Amino acid sequence: MQPLEEAIEEAAALLEHADGLLVAAGAGMGVDSGLPDFRGTTGFWRAYPALGRRGLAFHEMACPESFDQDPRLAWGFYGHRLALYRATTPHAGFGILRAFAARMGGGGFVFTSNVDGQFQRAGFDPGTVVECHGSIHHLQCTRPCCDTVWPADGVDPVVDQDACKLSSALPLCPRCGALARPNILMFNDGAWLAQRSEAQMARLARWRAGISRLAVIELGAGVDIPSVRRMAESQGEALIRINPREPAVRKGVALPLGASAALRLLEAALNRPKD
Repeated sequence: MQPLEEAIEEAAALLEHADGLLVAAGAGMGVDSGLPDFRGTTGFWRAYPALGRRGLAFHEMACPESFDQDPRLAWGFYGHRLALYRATTPHAGFGILRAFAARMGGGGFVFTSNVDGQFQRAGFDPGTVVECHGSIHHLQCTRPCCDTVWPADGVDPVVDQDACKLSSALPLCPRCGALARPNILMFNDGAWLAQRSEAQMARLARWRAGISRLAVIELGAGVDIPSVRRMAESQGEALIRINPREPAVRKGVALPLGASAALRLLEAALNRPKD
């Protein structure tokens, strides 16, 4: 792997000559904001000890069956996350990415597997964000009785953290009265309503068609669920891969750092006076 200083300069050059920025972000993007890392059962159970005591893994909670088997436990998990994401301040790296996009003629677009809404919270135009796995800030019917997806603004979850169970009222579908769930693509999920994410993807495709010199920054995207990596690599451009654990890249620049640290170094390189 090339020396870090050389890699930063190469990445800065890719950004400097681009007319549009695609930000491809995975779960690692939120770690610097203090959000929990669910990688492996150890990280998941550290964040949710009540689920650890019951031996429940992330994939057992993040599935439609959890809402059928124990609605208050399922909503304890998702309700806690909803409240956490609402209370979290995005780290400075989000603002740096916005500034990178603003200096390009075609602006920028975000493709993320994260369901936390942190890009919108950081000031990104919601019309320029693709949430390929959905959003915890939107709900749908568990049945589902219809294709309606609605904002979770009216849900104010109260969670008994010792039991990881929702103690406030369960969210219900306003049309049929059945249990509601987050509009998130879960494991073994045949009921996810994808039209919101599909509309976002259509907007991304229209934007991408107008960009001739694309820069791609991929941040915190793992290999276990490769949605973000595949999108970044599919652009056919040299990409800037920021990842402290799995930075290797076939075409582009590898920065083996966390998101915030790498973006600060890139910002400094771009703002350095030219000789």
